[in-house]
Amino acid sequence: MTYEQDLFSLSGDIAVVTGGAGVLPGAVAKSLLKAGAAVAIWGRGTGHPVAEAAQKLQRETGVPEGRVIGITVDTADEAAVAAAIGETEAKLGVPTILINGVGGNRGKSPFVDIDIETFNDVVTMNLGAGLVIPLKHFARYWIARKQPATVINFASMTSYKPLSGVWAYNAAKSAVLNLTEGAARELAPHGIRVNGIAPGFFLGYQNKALLVKNDETGELTDRGQSIIDRTPFGRFGELKDMEGVTLFLASSRASGFVTGVTIPVDGGYLTDNI
Repeated sequence: MTYEQDLFSLSGDIAVVTGGAGVLPGAVAKSLLKAGAAVAIWGRGTGHPVAEAAQKLQRETGVPEGRVIGITVDTADEAAVAAAIGETEAKLGVPTILINGVGGNRGKSPFVDIDIETFNDVVTMNLGAGLVIPLKHFARYWIARKQPATVINFASMTSYKPLSGVWAYNAAKSAVLNLTEGAARELAPHGIRVNGIAPGFFLGYQNKALLVKNDETGELTDRGQSIIDRTPFGRFGELKDMEGVTLFLASSRASGFVTGVTIPVDGGYLTDNI
């Protein structure tokens, strides 16, 4: 094994990627597989079936059958999460990596027109299902087994700067940043590292229509152009941009003394100034 392979190899690791049928979590899952990990894709299966997502990853990476599996689970349901951990262990072994990739947004409005029911649903999706409930159950599971482990939470540009009109998403993702740091402090004595990735603007299932007006010409919406104008690299993120940061944070060899940090992968978006 070369020095680079030793530094970033995940051979022997078993990863759970929640929301793994989505674009960015799916790209993270692919990187983990290519680095040697076995991977369980978790998702509700509504719109993006997890079994199909797992099969697609298996074909694209060429890993042996059975090294990537799909498990249908709602991570907002505590009992379902506990059961899915048991199912993952039975099929792959004891998980050592958790990627909290569940998230998304619904709607956009002025603050005075916030729909409270929708607001609460979005906060639950991004903070409860997207971090608190999975991490609670995985941490309890790992502590009971004295199992060192690694957690990577999906933060956002809105963890740092609010975007107009997406109040619940702003609130939830800023909380992800805060709880990543807090959980890292509490879980460090148990050998559990908790870090985050804050993707900039990548085109995914949910946001593409908001950012791109015409697929054929590449013409952007006003919001999409505004983002590009504020991004020093002058482009949206590409899936390959997620690979290096994922492997760095996932590998206990590469980042074993790193916890409580969230790394922006944003083309410099957060540096925008006048």
